Amino acid sequence: MVILGIDPGLANTGWGVIETRGSLMRARAYDCVHTDAKDTLDHRLGLIFNRIGFAIREYNPDAVAIESIYFGTNTSAAIWTAHARGAAIAACAYAGIQVGEYTPMQIKQAIVGTGAADKGQVTYMVRNVLALDHDPKPDHCADALAAAVCHAHSTRTLRLAQQTLRKVNL
Repeated sequence: MVILGIDPGLANTGWGVIETRGSLMRARAYDCVHTDAKDTLDHRLGLIFNRIGFAIREYNPDAVAIESIYFGTNTSAAIWTAHARGAAIAACAYAGIQVGEYTPMQIKQAIVGTGAADKGQVTYMVRNVLALDHDPKPDHCADALAAAVCHAHSTRTLRLAQQTLRKVNL
């Protein structure tokens, strides 16, 4: 299964593609869409839409995982992130790909084992889980790859649970 992970942000939207075979996971590609604060909002969102669309066409993912918005105390930043997230989701919808949404805590839990993990721990575990020979940079790429790993774990767990239920119901 090929999964595209997305870490949305108006200034920086990270994306990463992983491929899974059973419990084995490997990174295929990752990058970051950088937008300039001097550009208009429509230009910035168009760039995110186009670059995510390119990643979809290039790597043909079976599924997409995107980080949901953490609202914290800075609601203004959350609004800008929501715009970027919408552009990324629209690119996925345009391509007809189903999107799984995960909270930052769910992603950290899946990759590190605790929802309270810091960025360094997430980057370290992404590097190890995906057998990379270097830390994915910038952090937005590591977060996007972590979202993809989270989705891989979630879908694998769901498949195993369904198989078990089928066996019990036979």
